[in-house]
Amino acid sequence: MGTKKKESKEKPLEKMTAKELRDVALAIPQITGVHGMNKVELISAVKKNRGIEEGPVKQTDSSVREIKKKIKALKVARETAVETSDLKMALIYRRRITRLKKKTRRAA
Repeated sequence: MGTKKKESKEKPLEKMTAKELRDVALAIPQITGVHGMNKVELISAVKKNRGIEEGPVKQTDSSVREIKKKIKALKVARETAVETSDLKMALIYRRRITRLKKKTRRAA
């Protein structure tokens, strides 16, 4: 039987899991903060390092992290409105928080 070497082709970056991407990124010394990155950030960092141009990315209104920051700020504002007995504004803040939570579910 022939002893042919099988070329080990690497999976496309988009098909890799976050754990596999983390391993690839750890092998590249120019990339720092690998363990704190999510999958999208890891893909873009590896592509940037390899010199691969990223095509136009489908953009959402904002990322989930940004939406969650807005939710936290609204919760603080709602608490202050409740403490000052401004129930109308508290209701408005509660509705805004609910809308933003729905956006995070759709974005995920």
